Amino acid sequence: MARGQQTWGDEHSRQAHLDEVIERNKTANYGYRKIAADAKTEQVIRHFNSVARQYDFMNTLLSFGIHYLWKRTAVKLLALKAGDRVLDVCGGTGDLSILALRAMGRDGQVALYDINRAMMEAGRFKSTNAAARRQVQFVQGNAEQIAFPDETFDAVMVGFGIRNVTHMEQGFREMYRVLKSGGKMMCLEFSKPTNSVFRWFYDRYSLHVMPLLGQMLAGTRQAYTHLPESIRMFPLADELAAVLRRIGFADVTYRRLTNGIAVIHLGYRH
Repeated sequence: MARGQQTWGDEHSRQAHLDEVIERNKTANYGYRKIAADAKTEQVIRHFNSVARQYDFMNTLLSFGIHYLWKRTAVKLLALKAGDRVLDVCGGTGDLSILALRAMGRDGQVALYDINRAMMEAGRFKSTNAAARRQVQFVQGNAEQIAFPDETFDAVMVGFGIRNVTHMEQGFREMYRVLKSGGKMMCLEFSKPTNSVFRWFYDRYSLHVMPLLGQMLAGTRQAYTHLPESIRMFPLADELAAVLRRIGFADVTYRRLTNGIAVIHLGYRH
């Protein structure tokens, strides 16, 4: 698919996110581009290094603040309880971690796990919710090799990060491994708007306006070109649900938000 093309990836293109396809071809999607699979992690690190300082501001601006509603809804669906232990995979600056702590109260524990130190540092020292941020355990590491023992957590969540993991299925397998029996996994990720008219406007906004604002306000057009491209090459909601079931998650469901711009997937470890 040519760079900048305004169409969504077909089923064949989206299958490039599957681990077996990556292993066979030794390539991975990076937006519309194919790159060597073993180069994607470093590319993703450079990408988030370039946006870390402006990440939260740009998220709020570009989504008109709706991402906060998506995240609150996603954490609410986890139905966390006092005393739960939660892992926030690809947790970035910690929005989901803070919401999880609020839901659990003082007895809850949250570990934020991310490969990018710049993103974690940007979140760790933010002035907002400073007391809650001091409760979060920040751990740097790759989502494909989560540095916690089996069956450690009551809930695992990943928000807008799994499409950046080179071996997506391995990341989900690790989430399954560290979940306790009966524990719940939540994945919040971007997807394809369901209404064709809405999608037309969304395409023009995300593929043209977002990169321009990225250049003007964050100093990087490339980072905000990659974002909408990566969304268009990611598995659709039903395809991702099938991946989760194949890995072993039970009672997998999903809920579309804002005409399908974002989707919450839920699954359990029996």
